[in-house]
Amino acid sequence: MGAIVEQIIPTDQDPGARDAGVVNYIDKQLAGFFRKHAETYRQCLIGVQQTSQALFKNGFEALDWDDQTAVLKALESGQVREPAWKNQSSRGFFDMIRQHTMQGFYGSPRHGGNKGFASFKMIGLDAPPIIGQNRYRKD
Repeated sequence: MGAIVEQIIPTDQDPGARDAGVVNYIDKQLAGFFRKHAETYRQCLIGVQQTSQALFKNGFEALDWDDQTAVLKALESGQVREPAWKNQSSRGFFDMIRQHTMQGFYGSPRHGGNKGFASFKMIGLDAPPIIGQNRYRKD
């Protein structure tokens, strides 16, 4: 999942989705508010690996940037035919993980993402005070 979210919001001069804790955000939400999507994520992440194997003979996380992009474009097109996509829409999964990535990157850190206010700093916003217990420790 880390490689997928990093493709959606890559690191450049600012932290990308992986460094901003988006995987943590999605994981926390799948145990709570997004619980209804947990099985979809399980099945669709298998589908991502099947698609990667079919297209490039390697797992998604082992592919180079351009090949990962090609896999995600195939998923977004909805034209993939691997077995995992018989009961799930690859385009629907891509849309869902893109939406969850954006929420985790741009939302409040109290929900488990946007570590260190990465997106707020990137767009020049002051960090608001956090209310709640999902705070990152300063290491």
